[in-house]
Amino acid sequence: MTGAQADPIHVVIRTPFAAQMIAAMPDAALIVGADGRVTAANAPALRLLVALKLGDPLVLALRAPDVIDAYRRVMASGEAETVQWSERVPVERLFDVSIGPLAGQGGEVGAALVTLRDLTEIRRVERLRVDFIANASHELRTPLASLLGFIETLQGSARDDARARDRFLAIMRDQGLRMARLIEDLLSLSRIEQKQHVRPETVVDFAQTVRSVVDSLSPMAQDLGAEIHFAAPDPIWVKGDRDELLRVAENLIENAIKYGVRPDADAALVEVAVARTGKEATLTVRDYGHGIAAEHLPRLTERFYRVDATQSRARNGTGLGLAIVKHILTRHRGKLSITSRIGHGSTFTAALPLHLDRK
Repeated sequence: MTGAQADPIHVVIRTPFAAQMIAAMPDAALIVGADGRVTAANAPALRLLVALKLGDPLVLALRAPDVIDAYRRVMASGEAETVQWSERVPVERLFDVSIGPLAGQGGEVGAALVTLRDLTEIRRVERLRVDFIANASHELRTPLASLLGFIETLQGSARDDARARDRFLAIMRDQGLRMARLIEDLLSLSRIEQKQHVRPETVVDFAQTVRSVVDSLSPMAQDLGAEIHFAAPDPIWVKGDRDELLRVAENLIENAIKYGVRPDADAALVEVAVARTGKEATLTVRDYGHGIAAEHLPRLTERFYRVDATQSRARNGTGLGLAIVKHILTRHRGKLSITSRIGHGSTFTAALPLHLDRK
């Protein structure tokens, strides 16, 4: 027999079979020979390890001592291993690296199959879940502790104090309403996420939807010393869930009224406009308040993220409004963009695909 026939592992490595085998794998995968050189790699591996070249030592493309040490142990022992590898630049990523021995007919390990499973998104979702539970618990714990404290006081020293009772009951009502708002927003977010991948099919007049929100929020604006200017060609048709689109407009406009009004201003203006922009319908809400610092903008749609937590709670905010807006727009195949300058106010723009079958 020839040398290649006597040692099947080299036949695998030196023929297209190895490349075809790992090409069918969804995760990044490569085969490393006994000399430490890469003999085959699939497309995900080549995209992940930009310095990877067939025939070069693995250590040149993957500068991860734990992985290289594990590869050497596998080659020596013939036992598979799994280690973790984290990459911090250009963005933080985490991988499970599985290294399995490839042995010939004689049982000698002639190469190793290395697969890299990206755990970044799984870890991110897990962190979001943990943070969400912690934040929700904290948000509920504060008003609940306040309620229990006032109840104990009313059962004790303030039992016969009518003035204290009336004051405490008013505060307890506010705290109860705060918890109710938070729970309602949490339930809304959960319902939206359950329908995240089901695109709405109902045709809705987006301009009329926003107009109804402007009408309903005008009394609030007047109470806070603000004036809403509304502009929209009518109608503008989109495919959407009207209740959810009402929620988008309500959250954006209400935020502009609550947080975009300067206390030192004699009058405040909130500009609301619905327009056709190319193949999109856009809702633009512009305020002339203090503005938002640039470092806060990327995180505004995170659950419970607040630029000013004290002001948000004072204005009955739950910290979930923009997260709800983002999830609704994602379901509608839309997007939210935010621009702001300190001292010049902020602009929030929600964009949705137009329904082009109706003019």
